[in-house]
Amino acid sequence: MKVKEEKSKGLIKKYTVTIEAKDFAQAVDKKLSEVTKNIKLPGFRAGKAPKSMIEQKYRPSVLGEVLDDMIKDAANTVIGENKLRPATTPDINLEKFEDGKDIVFTLETEVLPEIKLGDFSKISLNKYTAKVPTEEIEKAVKYMADSRRDSVKVETKRALKKGDIAVIDFTGSIDGVEFAGGKGSAYPLELGSNSFIPGYEDQLIGHKAGDTVDVKTTFPADYHAKDLAGKEAVFVTTIKEIREFKATEVNDDFAKSVGAKDVADLKTQIEARILEDYNTTSRIKLKRDLLDALDKEYSFEVPQKLIDAEYQAIEKQYQDAKSKNQLDESEKKRDEKDVLAEYKEIALRRVKLGLLLSEIGNEEKITLTADDVNKAIMNEAKRYPGQEKAVMDFYLKNKQAVEAIKAPAYEEKIVDFVLSKAKLTEKDVSVEELYDFSEASEKKAKKSTKKAS
Repeated sequence: MKVKEEKSKGLIKKYTVTIEAKDFAQAVDKKLSEVTKNIKLPGFRAGKAPKSMIEQKYRPSVLGEVLDDMIKDAANTVIGENKLRPATTPDINLEKFEDGKDIVFTLETEVLPEIKLGDFSKISLNKYTAKVPTEEIEKAVKYMADSRRDSVKVETKRALKKGDIAVIDFTGSIDGVEFAGGKGSAYPLELGSNSFIPGYEDQLIGHKAGDTVDVKTTFPADYHAKDLAGKEAVFVTTIKEIREFKATEVNDDFAKSVGAKDVADLKTQIEARILEDYNTTSRIKLKRDLLDALDKEYSFEVPQKLIDAEYQAIEKQYQDAKSKNQLDESEKKRDEKDVLAEYKEIALRRVKLGLLLSEIGNEEKITLTADDVNKAIMNEAKRYPGQEKAVMDFYLKNKQAVEAIKAPAYEEKIVDFVLSKAKLTEKDVSVEELYDFSEASEKKAKKSTKKAS
């Protein structure tokens, strides 16, 4: 085999490879001999058919099979001997192939860049922390109490007001014709909950138990039942009774009913949960600032094919969202060319940082353990309060989901390693500042972040 390296263009490496005719012929003869042992032709015992007959019938298919195998082996040899690290599957083009003559093919591949890692201890970052305000704890306690409150019938003759529960019978019609699903009996409707068609609840305010009201309203244009969307309807509504919520007393008995020892313990648990949310947000900001610092510090050529693949994935998401009218308001207001140009920059950044983090992982021999995967699954389960067991069961029964969670878990472990080397300064901020991800906030944060060197 002869190999000639062509002139490189950045990360693109190209080689012209020649497989000598005699080597190919030997490989073909060897393959035909193997085939002969197992083939039985009419009039001959297995393995006893004349070679000429075997060649006549099977040589064309053997040629193709041997050609594929030899090109594959030659390509792997070129990659190995030249210590190439292909970023994507190499392109192989057959230039010359004629039975009895040398075979020539080209191998072209875009390789991963050489990345020289710096001293991570020179990275300085702010780690934002916030204390949980007392009013946030009290608000959470009130929310829990309100979610468990009971309602009582209003015995006095008074009008409905926002916050009341109107127990109603109703029948809906369009142009005088009742429609399916438009009828209900003894339905408890909380006024102000916005659980009915817009405008419905407001028209009951001021009426009393025993009243019958013709509620006129219009179904939203995007209503799920297409036969009703955008149409005007009248609901003949009878108010059977009025109920009001009875405040739940927050005491030790209430605290015990939600799994706490007493009120003090309940507030401590709530504070811990809120603080965990704060820490998650702080981590997001810290990781963002770290990636910004790494992006600024490291400069290397990035494989264009990887950038193109990442951009195509982002652009597809954008077009899908656009077709379903699910774009962010900021995207709707901007020119599509500007949005897509920004996505190209995002694609470049993602690939660049992905390669850098991967290099750090390889260089530092960072591996993902079973405990790391279990921790990642547990963290995912925490995102769904009350459904933790269902989430855990999902991962136990779904190997593909477990595999999918490994990549982000590995990335987080590499980020943890870099952060363990960096200089972190805790900075107390308000809750508003902690949750501020605006562009102005990012610029302010970047000013206090030193680059690695």
